[in-house]
Amino acid sequence: MTPKKTRRWMTSVIAEAAKADVQMPWARGERRAEMIARRETRAAAPRVLRAS
Repeated sequence: MTPKKTRRWMTSVIAEAAKADVQMPWARGERRAEMIARRETRAAAPRVLRAS
């Protein structure tokens, strides 16, 4: 039985996956807290109704 060849696309996919720098949700604490604070500020602001 001959060994299976590694396809060219598979080699490039594995190389790209090794380079990936993904931030997990729990590692984004400070930036996420800022985003939530902005969202809460906008939600608390009174909305102005425009006459049509």
